[in-house]
Amino acid sequence: MIDANPVLNAGIFGLFVLITLYIVYRVSSRGTASDYFAAGGRFTGAQNGIALSGDFLSAASFLGIAGAIAVHGYDGFLYSIGFLVAWLVNLLLIAEPLRNTGRFTMGDVLSFRMRQRPVRAAAAVSTMIISVVYMVAQMAGAGGLVALLLNVHSAQGQAIVIVVVGVVMVAYVLIGGMKGTTWVQIIKTSLLLLCVVLITLFLLGKFGFDISSLFQQAAANNPLGERILEPGAQYGQTPLSRIDFLSLSLALVLGVAGLPHVLMRFYTVPNAPQARRSVVWATSGMALFYLCTLVIGYGAGALVGSEAVLGAPGGENSAAPLLAYRIGGTVLLGIVAAVAFATILAVVAGLTLTASASFAHDVYANVIKRGNAEQDAEVRVARWTALVIGAGSILGGILVNGQNIAFLVGLAFAFAASANFSTLLFSLFWRRFNTTGTLWGIYGGLASCLVLVVFSPVVSGAPDAVVPDVDFAWFPLSNPGIVSIPVSLLCGYVGTFVGEGVSRRRSAEMEVRALTGIGAS
Repeated sequence: MIDANPVLNAGIFGLFVLITLYIVYRVSSRGTASDYFAAGGRFTGAQNGIALSGDFLSAASFLGIAGAIAVHGYDGFLYSIGFLVAWLVNLLLIAEPLRNTGRFTMGDVLSFRMRQRPVRAAAAVSTMIISVVYMVAQMAGAGGLVALLLNVHSAQGQAIVIVVVGVVMVAYVLIGGMKGTTWVQIIKTSLLLLCVVLITLFLLGKFGFDISSLFQQAAANNPLGERILEPGAQYGQTPLSRIDFLSLSLALVLGVAGLPHVLMRFYTVPNAPQARRSVVWATSGMALFYLCTLVIGYGAGALVGSEAVLGAPGGENSAAPLLAYRIGGTVLLGIVAAVAFATILAVVAGLTLTASASFAHDVYANVIKRGNAEQDAEVRVARWTALVIGAGSILGGILVNGQNIAFLVGLAFAFAASANFSTLLFSLFWRRFNTTGTLWGIYGGLASCLVLVVFSPVVSGAPDAVVPDVDFAWFPLSNPGIVSIPVSLLCGYVGTFVGEGVSRRRSAEMEVRALTGIGAS
């Protein structure tokens, strides 16, 4: 247990919020819809890459993965491996053709050669569901973090803090748009990388820069012993757990290429080469970060102990803050608190912007107004949508407060891989793919994923389930990716042969634009 200084922690966090809100106001996008949704495409590949890694290095990465490593050892690190390897899919398959083909949202790409209204509506539904699931995970992290750092242990107190985080997050979006949100991500990512590197160096210094000694101490302080140094401590116990791990791996590796807030950021650069360069910069930053989380996770196990981590408010999510307190006292704890809160704020701001942009651009402008909406009205609808989505994510965060956020984010990745990745892949690389295939792929993936999650141990039947007192779980796996991803691919494939053909001219135009950038906005 730690003797946190709530005034110091809140003060550092408050200072960060004030500074970033001022920056957001100064750089705010007050121009066209392109300025609000995509910052006018004026960021460089390096800037956008740092912001991309900020979108991706969420509270799940900073708190959830460190906690998973501290408690489960090597198996917790598998989240990091999945997150990092997934960016190769974006680099090799998605980034350049997506930037060349779309304008603001994923719906621009999916509807390029399809019937606009139904496909854009489906893309908006998928975007909002995935964004809300991801945001709920971040809000849950806010509740657990504040319990540890501000000595607010009551459910009501944590709910109030989740509301405060949500309000500030919505303010970022309403004031700054994509440009302001991007600069918040750049600042937050720089602080986060600096923080984890310094903690890693301090931690290794305590063990004489002998990482083997650190690992041995971590094993000694864990009931699993040396099993935490090899695969299988969490996922290798039974055949079912191995299948669950395979399902999680598929969701992590394929889900990144379907995350709407990641895809939308490729439109903030001026051309496809800069989009590709963004992925290289993002991957480099995340590689450094995840190497540090490996040391931080095992360091928390060595100096704090897995039982102390699990017994602290926030559970596994408290490993990194507990370690910071052990190394640097209340000052370092306050800095980690501020960085963790900043991480949550920046990520949910990006998610909120993405979901609201998808509704305003895809549903309002192109479905309701049939492409005849004024840009001012489109931006105004996006801002109102941000308020609604922010309220929904706050409510969801209160309901799932206490869950491991890395695990919750894994579910968001399953939704993204099931609904978006298959349809994007088919749209970009299969000329015969049509409207029916797109709709079947999106809705089939979403429906199968949602049904399997609702009837899984995540929701009921397990001690750590959302509803632990009842049991209606008939699907045995915690992550549905191994079933829902193939279902989505199959639905898209079958739907293509059931539905009507597509325009050869539009298919050829999309192929040329995706590969060369000729005609790209």
